[in-house]
Amino acid sequence: MPRADERDERAPRATRHARDADAGARGASGARDASGAAAPGDGHTDLVLQPRDVHFDWSRLPAHWIPGEPMATHTINVLHLLLPEGERWFVRVFKQAVPLITDDRLREDVLGFIGQEAIHAEAHQGVLDHFRASGIDPRPFVRQMEWIFRRVLGDRPELTGEGRRQHLVERVAVVAAIEHFTAFLGDWILGADALDRAGADPVMLDLLRWHGAEEVEHRSVAFDLLAHLDPGYARRIRTMGVAGLALYWLWARGARFLMAADPALGGRSGQGKATWRAAAEAARKGLLPSPTSLVRSGFRYVRRGYHPAQEGSTRRAVAYLATSPAARAAAH
Repeated sequence: MPRADERDERAPRATRHARDADAGARGASGARDASGAAAPGDGHTDLVLQPRDVHFDWSRLPAHWIPGEPMATHTINVLHLLLPEGERWFVRVFKQAVPLITDDRLREDVLGFIGQEAIHAEAHQGVLDHFRASGIDPRPFVRQMEWIFRRVLGDRPELTGEGRRQHLVERVAVVAAIEHFTAFLGDWILGADALDRAGADPVMLDLLRWHGAEEVEHRSVAFDLLAHLDPGYARRIRTMGVAGLALYWLWARGARFLMAADPALGGRSGQGKATWRAAAEAARKGLLPSPTSLVRSGFRYVRRGYHPAQEGSTRRAVAYLATSPAARAAAH
């Protein structure tokens, strides 16, 4: 096994050495914070991805957890519709990819990714269960997600040999494209101070920021796995085009579904409909990411020299994990 410095020269992966885009994040103390992650001052030279067994109490969650902002609330709530089934699919795909990995450290990163994503799915499932108890039945939309991730993007038993491998690599590429956007959203939510000023529910903010921090923490894993299995450029571009358009479509449909299903908006003229104007207004207030920044992020992914190390801040992510109520409780 080559030494760490030799591995660095031969395969400079951002996750392997957890490089931060911030030059100020360099250091070598090796300290750990209360969440179990590398402390912000250590430079993250040997960041180990580990699941944090977090739990959240939704019994006091208001219907519109951003007060007076149903459109912003439900636009973000689309995450809870998409992620449980989507992240379970991530886990299935990556478990199938593990036997193809010939790099020991990448295998370790992938196993850490699998553990984190499995807990993400269950955390968001808890919100869906709360929705049902509160009068919003998410099951019609969730059944569509099950069809997409289990049938459209599921296994194809009829394939064998190289055909089966290519189908697996294609799905890894789709995961890498989606993970680019989840890392973008994770970095955004960590810095979305407007949500605090608006009085957003602190438990929901902790869920979103804990999840966002872990997305930033493991933002390079799917990309590095794709590069390990297929170092070419064409597949990365093709799957980003498909995944980007699909996410846009699903998010718009999810926001419309939640606004229409919200009993608190029933009978109030015009307030039970999702509109682009309302979403744009929420983005101007800083309650949603701006569409322009999201599109620019997608274009960065298709640059030939792109790597996820260029996105987000590991320093900010692990700093939040050190203070997150849920992550701190999980560490004790």
